[in-house]
Amino acid sequence: MIHNERGVVLFIALVFLLVLTIAGVSSVQTTSLEERMARNTHDSVLAFQAAESALREAEAFVRNNVSSTAPFTPAGNNGLWSAAAYTDQDRWLVANVWNDGSSLSRQTNSSLALVAAQPRYIVEWVATVERETNANLIDSSYNAVSDRVEIFRITARGVGGTTNASVLLQSTFGKFF
Repeated sequence: MIHNERGVVLFIALVFLLVLTIAGVSSVQTTSLEERMARNTHDSVLAFQAAESALREAEAFVRNNVSSTAPFTPAGNNGLWSAAAYTDQDRWLVANVWNDGSSLSRQTNSSLALVAAQPRYIVEWVATVERETNANLIDSSYNAVSDRVEIFRITARGVGGTTNASVLLQSTFGKFF
């Protein structure tokens, strides 16, 4: 009987070794997947932060440098656009608008580390809103700063650690004139 039982021990040892190998390979694959997920999340967060910094810089640009709507054209003069007609393509989808060196968008003044490309933005002049006399405000304590507000749409694009991760953010910005 001893001669018949020797093969069973070898078989059980090989099955046990196979189970351990499958568990090891599965563990390596899971770790690799989690590492890629963490890297992609980092890239996405980096792209979001780059786009947000470009958005804030664009708002400061409009606040401090725009004194009229004359520079805003349908051709995108140095990243300053007039709003697209309803039937036209959105400005942020125009070919080459986000390319480095393009005059269709503006690059931020700050130089961000760890990003594959520096963030860029475009500013669109959307509308003029003028205050008209309102009977409800007569003899009230309401004092408007100005009678005219220019409305701008700012679109910013940020890129993460690789060009595969990019984020577009938009804000609407009003400036009193």
